[in-house]
Amino acid sequence: MIQELYPGLFRTTIPIPNNPLKELNCYIIKGQDRNLIIDTGMNRPECEEVIMANVKELALDLAKTDIFVTHMHADHSGLIAHLATGSSKVYCSAQDEPMINLEESFFDKMRGFIPLGGFPADDFDQAVRMHPGYKYRCREYIHFTLLEDGDQLQYGNYNLTVIATPGHTAGHLCLYEPNKKILFSGDHILGDITPNISLHTAGEDPLTDYLASLEKTRRLALDNVLPAHRSLIPDGYARIEELKKHHAIRANEVLEILVGGREMNAYQVAAEMTWDMTYDSFELFPIAQKWFAAGEALAHLKYLETQGKLKRQLVDGTFLFSLK
Repeated sequence: MIQELYPGLFRTTIPIPNNPLKELNCYIIKGQDRNLIIDTGMNRPECEEVIMANVKELALDLAKTDIFVTHMHADHSGLIAHLATGSSKVYCSAQDEPMINLEESFFDKMRGFIPLGGFPADDFDQAVRMHPGYKYRCREYIHFTLLEDGDQLQYGNYNLTVIATPGHTAGHLCLYEPNKKILFSGDHILGDITPNISLHTAGEDPLTDYLASLEKTRRLALDNVLPAHRSLIPDGYARIEELKKHHAIRANEVLEILVGGREMNAYQVAAEMTWDMTYDSFELFPIAQKWFAAGEALAHLKYLETQGKLKRQLVDGTFLFSLK
């Protein structure tokens, strides 16, 4: 599907097969001199077939087309090498660039940290093999043009400001068009689902970062938020407040699980949290969903520790959390 949202600005949808995300919203700006593709889809034939058909339908010259990647995840970056030409600029953040170009090293970094959250070490290799970010990643080295908060891009009649929004990933970037009050929000703000905020490596506090990024985007003048998945968001401010409330509820749920002097690791906490899944128990979740759940539980535990509400201790190679 191709939809012209504004003059020269198109929304196209790329399938994400067998995934609850369903589709990626890929945005394309057609300019007189250069075009811009915002996010690409996964590196799999079904995705490539659709985006190439969209390129053909819009009569895009890929030699005159650049690519902006909101963040490292494969559904956003997987097809870069299939779209970029020798004359293309490919934009990304400095934080997420090595995660795309050295994806296996990223999973290796997680290997030593994930067991600290209680995720079964014996399941790690299977979880990685089943992880869509591993299976459908970009498999060629990409020479990125690295962007920072406040950088400016010009395509067609769109003057785009880069907005750094860490949280969903450490280097997540949005694009903001101040004259038209449009925010290309990537996975930072989604309308029908909540972005996954997970902790997978040491030294990060992604939920604290994410909530700060929500406040940052709340201060922008917003008429329309264009997310990377599902429906467009006509009232960005209301959605930001809903997302803040969602994480407040989740944090309170974690605190309630730990009431009574319980000491638990993230995997154990995840097993007792409420998830929008059709399975009767946590143990029946597919391993990839257990991975995401454990990472999100760990992000909330880390956030609550930062807030001074939890304490953490390392016991037999696993972090145990309890009320402070």
